[in-house]
Order: sequence, then structure tokens, then C-alpha cells
Amino acid sequence: MTDKPVLTVQLASPRGFCAGVDRAIQIVEKALERYGAPVYVRHEIVHNKHVVNRLEAMGAVFVKELDECPDDRPVVFSAHGVPQRVPAEAARRNMLYVDATCPLVSKVHVEAQRHHKAGQEILLIGHAGHPEVIGTMGQLPDGVMHLIETVEDAETFVPKDPSNVAFVTQTTLSVDDTADIVAALQKRFPGIAAPHKEDICYATTNRQAAVKAIGEGADLVLVVGAPNSSNSVRLVEVAERAGAKTARLVQKAEEIDWSWLEGVKRIGISAGASAPEELVEGLLSALARRYTLHIREIRVAEENVVFKLPREVA
Repeated sequence: MTDKPVLTVQLASPRGFCAGVDRAIQIVEKALERYGAPVYVRHEIVHNKHVVNRLEAMGAVFVKELDECPDDRPVVFSAHGVPQRVPAEAARRNMLYVDATCPLVSKVHVEAQRHHKAGQEILLIGHAGHPEVIGTMGQLPDGVMHLIETVEDAETFVPKDPSNVAFVTQTTLSVDDTADIVAALQKRFPGIAAPHKEDICYATTNRQAAVKAIGEGADLVLVVGAPNSSNSVRLVEVAERAGAKTARLVQKAEEIDWSWLEGVKRIGISAGASAPEELVEGLLSALARRYTLHIREIRVAEENVVFKLPREVA
């Protein structure tokens, strides 16, 4: 039997689940324990098919909108946050609802409301159509918040009063891209009100830093995550920018195209904040069947954040 070729694997750490995702999944599990199946969940609880399928097998029913839910069963709102009209409608229908919005997303909602109360025009740096952006913009009346997606948007936006603007950001953006957009806004509006503390969450920041560390000099970086997961897609971009020859997003080991590994000696592996560690383990097992792996974990930060569960399921 021929010897397997050697492959150096650099594992990014931190990777995978963050505290907000962990909490959201626990909320659905505990709601099923306490109230029995079915428990309805508005939108994917987190952007990961593997997680969604597992919860469905336990009795969770995923729906797009509240009108698909009966009045007499619990409903959980996803970790990305929801517009204010959603809990208002649930309350009007006397539904039992549990809000699994990540506390760091809720922090952005509170900031936006504070700026609005102060009479400031609010810019939201984020990606159109992402559930978190829809939820954040839905905290305030239509037209109050303006979406800024690019540096070009920042340079062309015309406010009502340039001396009375504020910005907040989606929590899962590229740290570097966002810094460029913020710099463009601050150059145009020197007095722009900024968040007290960075809106991009600790987990996004740490995972991007870890991917920069494994991306530099890598022939290939594989990021485990879903194509609709903003933070996972950003990790692929960050890896390429850090110097990886190629970076690819895969949802699971079965999606690897083995031609990607032709001539590859050094590979980096990470996972988005909504991807469970067992998917990373599956990737490593698939690689180990074809290669002799030399695995090094590259750790850039320690994470010990834990968020409390809501009283409805605690």
C-alpha cells in the first residue's frame, strides 16, 4: 500500500459556534423540552442546515412568517433579530413567544433607538436582505434608517443635516471592510455619532483574526458554513485577502471537490459562527482518509462568553 501524501493542516481557533448561536439553539431545545412538539421557529434559528435538520427531527417547525403559526403553540424568533411588528403581532394574538435574538444584536437595536430618540439620522452599515439588517431596520419607522453597503454608498449618501448623523453596524461584517466604510463616513461627517463599543461582535472579530493567521501562506483555506451565513462568507473573503491562494466555503465534507487539493501542501480550516464542530471533524476525517495529516491549532483568542437564557425557557 502506497504511503498517503502529507498535508499540513492549520486549524483556526476560535471557530464555529459563538455564544449567541449556542444560546439560540438551546432556546429551541429547551422550548421543546418544556412545551413539547411542535415548537414553531420563525426563520432558520441560525444559518446552518445541519442544525436546522437536527432541530426539525426533534419537533421544531421552521416557518417564514408568523401567519404560518397556530395561536396555541410556542414560537421562537431567530438569533438574527426581528422587526418590532413581529413580537407586536404575536402579543396581539396572545401567542407564547420566545425571542432568541443574540444579545449583541439587541445591543445594536437599543443603540439605533437611542439615536432616533436624540433626533439623529441613522446609517446602518450592512448587507441588504440579511435577516439581521431587516430586523434592525424594523426597530424604527420606515425611512428613518438608511442602509450603507459600500464605501461608495458612504461617499454619496446625502443626509438631511450633515452635523446630525449616527451609524450602527450589522454584527457579522468584515472588520476591514467596515473600517474603510466608517473611515469614509468620519471623513465626510467628523461629528458622526459612533457606537460606544464596536458593533461587530467579538466572535466575528476573533474568527476573522484566526482566519488571517491561517490564511497567510496557505495553498487552500476551507471554511465550513452555509452560503447564506454572512459571517461564514466573510471568512472566505478574509482568507483570500490574508494571502491564501484559494479559499472555499463548504457546508460539509461531502462538498469537497478533491481537485481543489491537487498540489496543495498546506491547508487552513475554519468554521463560521453557526457551524457545529462535528462538521469540522467530518472534514478532518475525510482528509485523513486520503492524506497523512499534520494538524496545528492556531489560537488567536480565548472565548468564555455565555449568554443567559430567557425566563420562558430558563
